Amino acid sequence: MKKNITLVILAAGMGSRFGGLKQIEPMGPNGEFIIDYSVYDAIKAGFNKIVFLIKRENYDLFKETIGARVEPYIKTEYAFQELNNLPLGYTLPSDRVKPLGTAHAVLCCKEKVHENFAMINSDDFYGRDAFIKAYEYLSKVDESSSEYGMIGYKVANTLTENGSVKRGVCNVENGNLTELIESSVEKIDGKIIAKPLNGKDSFEVTEDTFVSMNMLCFTPSIFKYIEERFPKFLENHKDDILKAEYLIPDLLERLTLEGI
Repeated sequence: MKKNITLVILAAGMGSRFGGLKQIEPMGPNGEFIIDYSVYDAIKAGFNKIVFLIKRENYDLFKETIGARVEPYIKTEYAFQELNNLPLGYTLPSDRVKPLGTAHAVLCCKEKVHENFAMINSDDFYGRDAFIKAYEYLSKVDESSSEYGMIGYKVANTLTENGSVKRGVCNVENGNLTELIESSVEKIDGKIIAKPLNGKDSFEVTEDTFVSMNMLCFTPSIFKYIEERFPKFLENHKDDILKAEYLIPDLLERLTLEGI
């Protein structure tokens, strides 16, 4: 019997640098959105449900554009990343506007996702093979497991001539991810330089260093870990809560260090 596997697409970013909803900006030769490629490849790979994580105020626009193109071909649901989705007893300042980060985004999908799932960004192109590998992996993992996966790319294949890109620089031992350093990566004077977003010193990486583009494979157990560690994140960031983000890579690094 074919296993139910969901694709969660994170599309709640404000798009401030782009100047609008870049998820609905035509990119392909026939007016395709970049999300169209991801959904098409996911369906071909075997995924049978899509959950779009969006801002509630964008629902009508998103559903009329992307939803109208996707819903005829695969089960489609919508979840909303809202700043009031917090642990009991916690609130945010009224002037906090920016979404709370990728871990919070995934948590906001909890009521829509009860099976193994892959997570991707709405504005990145991943390629058909990535979805095939993600589906194959998720089909084999028990839904109660705390074993997760990541689709990695050689950093040289993910760079642009137009400045820096955000990537998770990976340290891998025997096929297991041991460290994930969220960084701004750019080719400078023939060298590939990673500048960690946590403020640590920049370092050089080789062209075949693996990086994450936020294509991650989870079982539903990830929701428990996000919830358990959410209060500590809020406590630790009282002084910079207007800008702090609860990020999946940071959470995964902590889980790895704890041996989970």
